[in-house]
Amino acid sequence: MSSITLIGAGNMARTIGTLAVAGGNKVEVMGRDQSKADDLAKALGGGATTGKWGAVPAGDIVITALLYDGVVPVVTEYGDALAGKVIVDISNPFNATFDGLAYSGESSIAQEAAKVAPAGASVLKAFNTIFRNVLEKGRPSVFIAGDNAQAKADLAAFIESLGLRPLDVGGLKMAHWLEGMGLVTMGLAGNGVGHWDFALGVNEFTD
Repeated sequence: MSSITLIGAGNMARTIGTLAVAGGNKVEVMGRDQSKADDLAKALGGGATTGKWGAVPAGDIVITALLYDGVVPVVTEYGDALAGKVIVDISNPFNATFDGLAYSGESSIAQEAAKVAPAGASVLKAFNTIFRNVLEKGRPSVFIAGDNAQAKADLAAFIESLGLRPLDVGGLKMAHWLEGMGLVTMGLAGNGVGHWDFALGVNEFTD
C-alpha cells in the first residue's frame, strides 16, 4: 500500500484518486480551493482526507495533478514542504494548436520542477501519455522517467496497485520525450486512430 497526496482537485486527480482508493492506497487531496478538495476527498471515500494548501503533504508520493504552467510555481510555493517526497509530474505542455510543445529546447516540465524542488525530493514524470477516459476504464502502460531508482520503484509499486503496468524509460531527461509522446497520442487521436479510446504501449516478442 502506498500513501499519496494529490495536489489538485480536477478530473485527473479524481481519476487517479479513484483508482488509488480502489487499490487500497491512502489518499490525501490538496487544492487551492479547500471546498473542492473536501468534495473530492468525500467523493473518493475509502478514508481519503484533505490537507491544507502549502502544508507538508501526508503522502510519500505527491502527484501534481495540475495544468503544465502550474507545476513549477506550485513546487516552488510548497518549497521545503516537499523535502524527501517523490514528486510526480503528469502534465502535458502542449502549444495552442496541439502540434508542438509550449517551450523551446530539450527540457521538460518535470526537469524544470526538479530545478526548484527542495533537497531530498525526487521528481518523476509519469501518466502523461494516457487519456483520462482510458485511465478510467482501461489497463494502459504507464511510462516513468526519473533519476532516483528508489523513487521509481516506489512509484512503480503504486502503479501496479492500480492494476497498471509501469515501464521505466530512463533518466529524467527522458521526460522531454515522454512529453513528445503525449503529442503523438494527440496526433493519432486526430488522425490515424481517429478516437480517444487507445493508449501507447509495448508489445514484446520472443523467438
